[in-house]
Amino acid sequence: METTSTSSGRVGAQPAEAPDAAAAQPEPAQPAAPPADATAPVPAARRAAEGYLRADFPWYGLDGAFTGPRWLMQVGTGADGTVEHGSTGHGDEPSVRGEIATGEKERFAVVVTVASNPLRRSGDGTGVLEATSVSSAAWLAGSGLLAYSWPPQMDHSLRDDWLDQQTEAAWELADDLAGPDWSTLSLPVDGEPTPFHYRESEFGWVLAGSTGSGVHLGAYGRGMSAYGLGFSAIADLAVYE
Repeated sequence: METTSTSSGRVGAQPAEAPDAAAAQPEPAQPAAPPADATAPVPAARRAAEGYLRADFPWYGLDGAFTGPRWLMQVGTGADGTVEHGSTGHGDEPSVRGEIATGEKERFAVVVTVASNPLRRSGDGTGVLEATSVSSAAWLAGSGLLAYSWPPQMDHSLRDDWLDQQTEAAWELADDLAGPDWSTLSLPVDGEPTPFHYRESEFGWVLAGSTGSGVHLGAYGRGMSAYGLGFSAIADLAVYE
């Protein structure tokens, strides 16, 4: 299994060109353009969906019963650049120091779509890539939830060690979906009842299952109940601003 990566950036306004010193008459002054908002960084995935559009599998999100904000997060690619998984967000955009540490309520659900791939040779022919499975979706969802979790009593300098330990635990849990830490939950996917593996923790909830359209689904969230959710293939990525 592999983790995802993301990048961010801003499009700044270009400086105006200096007037021609040789011009006989200066141009009339033009009203100044309003300054760009420098307070809210805009993730690259928000500005463009190229990574999502390169995928050869359908992306999933919450179905039409959810009427709140939707936003793109990031895609994960293989060594050859093939898109293998990605996430879509719903509700409040979570912060690292969110409800767990600050007490401020964040309500979000993130849906992870994982391409269903068999055991296969690596792009350079030097090895074998592990087949993706429901466990892959469970691992990505579990580690995704941890990325937005921070115990309130923990000092910043200790979080990396804590995150490494918890990520290893999430890996072990994902490999034991039949174990006692997981229960079963039926939720609609494209309108059809679908079984999911489900677990809760102090940080939020995680679930994972498969669809009939060639992908595995994972999801994680906090402040929104998983029991009332439904999933559907995304017909138009433009609704994820």
